[in-house]
Amino acid sequence: MQRQSVLTLLRAHASGGALDSHEAAMTADTIRFVEEQADVLLRSCGPGHLTGSAWIVSPDRRRTLLTHHRKLDKWLQLGGHADGEADLLAVAFREAREESGLVRLHAVAPEIFDLDRHWIPPRKADPGHHHYDLRFMFEADPREPLTLSDESKDLAWVELDRVTALNPEESMARMVRKTAGLRRE
Repeated sequence: MQRQSVLTLLRAHASGGALDSHEAAMTADTIRFVEEQADVLLRSCGPGHLTGSAWIVSPDRRRTLLTHHRKLDKWLQLGGHADGEADLLAVAFREAREESGLVRLHAVAPEIFDLDRHWIPPRKADPGHHHYDLRFMFEADPREPLTLSDESKDLAWVELDRVTALNPEESMARMVRKTAGLRRE
C-alpha cells in the first residue's frame, strides 16, 4: 500500500512529543484522512490531498528561503503536490529544486519538521480543497544563485525574525519558532 509509508511518517511525527496542540490535532486529522481516502496522493482527491514542502534554512539557521507564491500572492516555503509520489520528502526536494534552482540542497533529517492543513480557495475550474502539507527541513547556502520559476513572483532569503512581517500566519510563525529553538540547542 502506497499510503503505508506516509502513515508511518505521520505516526512518527505524532509521537515525537514536540508538537503544540494545534499541530498535534492537524496531524491526527491528517492520519485519519490518509487512512480514509485511497487517493490522497492525487490532486483529483476532492476533499484535499497531500503536499510536500521544503523549509529551507541557512547553515546558521538564521535565514530561510521564501517564495512569493504567484497564485496565492503570499510569501511561503517552497513545495507542491505529491502527484502520486508516496515519498513526500522526495516531493519536497523536487519542488525545492524546481522552484529555486538550488543544486546544493540537502535534507537536514528524513522526519517531518512541521505539518499543516490549510484551505486552498477555489480557482478557475478547481474547487476549494485542503492541502495536508508535510514539511521537511532542508539546508542550503544563501550564496548559491537562485532561479525564479513561473510559480513565483520573487524568491528571497529572509531573516527569521522578519518572516512573520511578510506572512503573519501561525503556520509560518510555528516553523520560525521551531527553527529558532534548534539554533539555541
